[in-house]
Amino acid sequence: MFNVKVSRKTPHIRILNEFSVSAAALLAAGLLTLSLAGCSSNPHKAEEIETKIDNKGQVSGDTTVGVKDGDMIVQKKVLMNEELRRLQNDVYELEDRVYGNRKYGSKGLYGVLKECRADLSSKALGGTGKLQWTEPVDRVTDKEEEFKIGLDDKKQLIGVSEEFLKDRIERFKQYKLVLQKRQDEYEDKVEVCKAEVKSRQADAAKLKQEAAKLGQPMGNTSESSESN
Repeated sequence: MFNVKVSRKTPHIRILNEFSVSAAALLAAGLLTLSLAGCSSNPHKAEEIETKIDNKGQVSGDTTVGVKDGDMIVQKKVLMNEELRRLQNDVYELEDRVYGNRKYGSKGLYGVLKECRADLSSKALGGTGKLQWTEPVDRVTDKEEEFKIGLDDKKQLIGVSEEFLKDRIERFKQYKLVLQKRQDEYEDKVEVCKAEVKSRQADAAKLKQEAAKLGQPMGNTSESSESN
């Protein structure tokens, strides 16, 4: 009879080996997840987007209807240079509507309100003759560009300003929201001021008429002199 010795350490070694393999797999999976998360967490990296759709029909210049992966969708595809230009133009036009444009001589709602308050302050309408306080002009797009100065590939001395595209789009969207709110506020202020001017003008005209009546002699003086 042969005596066969079975090592009691064998099951433990197998378990340790399996544990090591599992730990290594989990570590690799964790590192891969962190790597992918790091890539996807950067909103400024340009990623490839699949825009091909089937059975498409045009709705407008940048909008189409079609089928993608079996789903019926409406797809709007824009060039970001055009989208950014449109957003910036909207903001600049809105700001000129609120505060005016010195280059083109437009007053904006701010200038209209200032003139209206000047009318209210006139002594002819019962004012003190001193202009009422008007809040200062606050152009939201007045942002100093930070230029990096140096030489380009042609050895020309240049200044370069750079900003992440998504950051600039978000910044101008916030500008638009602020200016839309200010436009509504100034329109209300202008309406209130003009209504007050009309009211004071009516009161002034009424007082003038009453003063004229009080200063007019009783009866017709020319007829009285002729009768005498």
